[in-house]
Amino acid sequence: MAHILVVEDEKAMQEIIADYMRKGGHTCLTADDGIDALMLLKNNPVDLMILDIMMPHLSGFSVCKTAREMSDLPIILLTARSGEDDKLEGYNLGADDYMTKPFSPKVLLAKVNALLRRASAAPANSLDAGKISVFPASHKVFVDRQEITLTHKEYELLHFLISNPSRIFSREQLLNRVWGYDFEGTTRTVDTHIKTLRQKLGDESRHIVTLIRSGYKFEAAI
Repeated sequence: MAHILVVEDEKAMQEIIADYMRKGGHTCLTADDGIDALMLLKNNPVDLMILDIMMPHLSGFSVCKTAREMSDLPIILLTARSGEDDKLEGYNLGADDYMTKPFSPKVLLAKVNALLRRASAAPANSLDAGKISVFPASHKVFVDRQEITLTHKEYELLHFLISNPSRIFSREQLLNRVWGYDFEGTTRTVDTHIKTLRQKLGDESRHIVTLIRSGYKFEAAI
């Protein structure tokens, strides 16, 4: 079972695609436009995205470009145009496959399953500490061989810390590195995410060490 994000502004088409994905054994999130799609992608585990090109507010091309900067998840673009230009643009932005409307939902499901098999067969290079395993290629995290669900920022925070073992980072440094220099929130955002991340890591949260008045560090050897 995979988590699939269906981004399609035509409700009838969105429902048809989502229904076929669920019949294929997958779970679905749906978005009506590109802005909602990126919000869902940032805050939910997504294994594959089906993405319409022509949408209000933010085009599928823009969503594809941003999504590719965030992760390596497979992306299938949907287009009503049969010309080569859209396809070439999509591939240049990192799309993995294309479907031209009208299309067979059964064929779309077959493409989804093929891409998911290919993604799962890719080399699984991981960052490990104790019973924690982080897989950067798929943005998956396992604790004692059981996958846990993290939000996008929780994953980025854990990935950054485990990639820099024993280094002390102040809350301001973590805020800048993980949220970006233009983020307008406060350092309490870091503390809140550390708290929820520790809850999800369970006993393995011991690797995230709090240093009074200094910040946090990830101690792999604990």
